[in-house]
Amino acid sequence: MTADQTAPPLATDHAPLLIRGGRPYGEDVQDVLVVKGRIEAVGTSLEAPAEAEIVDADGCIVLPGLVDLHTHLREPGGEEAETIESGTRAAARGGFTAVHAMANTTPVADTAGVVEQVARRGESSGWCSVRPVGAVTVGLAGERLAELDAMANSRAKVRVFSDDGKCVHDPVLMRRALEYVKSFDGVIAQHAQDPRLTEGAQMHEGVVSAELGLAGWPAVAEESIIARDVLLAQHVGSRLHVCHLSTAGSVDIVRWAKQRGIAVTAEVTPHHLLLTDENVRDFDAVYKVNPPLRTAADVEAVREGLADGTIDIVATDHAPHPRDAKDREWDQAAMGMTGLETALALVQRTMVDEGRLSWREVARVLSERPAEIGRDEDQGQQLAAGAPAHVLVWDPRPVRTTDPAEHSSRGRNSPFAGLELPGLNRLTLLGGRPTVRDGAVVEH
Repeated sequence: MTADQTAPPLATDHAPLLIRGGRPYGEDVQDVLVVKGRIEAVGTSLEAPAEAEIVDADGCIVLPGLVDLHTHLREPGGEEAETIESGTRAAARGGFTAVHAMANTTPVADTAGVVEQVARRGESSGWCSVRPVGAVTVGLAGERLAELDAMANSRAKVRVFSDDGKCVHDPVLMRRALEYVKSFDGVIAQHAQDPRLTEGAQMHEGVVSAELGLAGWPAVAEESIIARDVLLAQHVGSRLHVCHLSTAGSVDIVRWAKQRGIAVTAEVTPHHLLLTDENVRDFDAVYKVNPPLRTAADVEAVREGLADGTIDIVATDHAPHPRDAKDREWDQAAMGMTGLETALALVQRTMVDEGRLSWREVARVLSERPAEIGRDEDQGQQLAAGAPAHVLVWDPRPVRTTDPAEHSSRGRNSPFAGLELPGLNRLTLLGGRPTVRDGAVVEH
């Protein structure tokens, strides 16, 4: 992290803390000693200072704090759905120590002033690090580039730019954006959705949409944009990130691009690892999301893509809404789901418990690679002496029934209500300071 880039303060005034008997990365049992906000040592039978707090982590997995590259905190302008404080509390409960806040706020985060406001509110909340994502175009209108350089050189040091919620559809504008961010090692995170091919679309185009009589959202609307953009990224020599990839064809395109050395990365959401278009049959708008829930074959393809490294990361696309935005007819309901507080449990259920990912690989897709893509040097570091103590102690054994009413997020639009999910956040440390203990936020 550069000297002028902000980071949450390390808890130098907090008592030393010894995480005893956990399994870092799910491997051998080792202790982790935290002193003055940093990891002092990792090893067996560590001696703790007399004043140290001892945390019994027997049977638990110790991971670096999770990093979400795709979070909607809604503030400024959408505080009825979420605030930076409530959203970061939700993030901490999910095991996250950093989130990247998307730009589709009111006003849009398309200037240095707005991104700095978001960064300051994140600092004052103190539950996790907040890195603003800057808009690619002014007002997300897709007509002219936003102040990319000003945001990059602001106190917020923005490195990820996205019009998420809308696609940068104009290829000339997309090329210019890729060229522009190359100068400061930024990345364009594209919402891959051809607006013409999805006009009036209500759900994935397929057998279920035909049976339900809902306008279909074809997979090619996503795939065609990804195909175009990886070629643009290759031509320009710049970094492209694909948001919420959801189809088998998209996985194939990203795999093809990586085989040719194109600088493309991709994310999948937890809900696209589990849910399918079959969930829409009851017309419950909690399942209405962008991109839409796809087929079981698509779910299998994205799981395989995540397992083999084609898909780099899991990102939540946490999208809270007020109750009245969801409690309405399907065609009038808002798109989006909450996800911060259930993300790791879903990854455990769909990928770890199925033998597709090890816990070390979970650290890669939910911490290390998101931090690397977002150029967040303070986060996603190895559990090793000298690293900032952004740490998660996760107990994979409990199985609990999901109740959105108990979540810290203001949004209650979780599609997993009533679903049994594994795991419990025993402890989250942000720079050595506990933010969560045994699933509950630590007040400060």
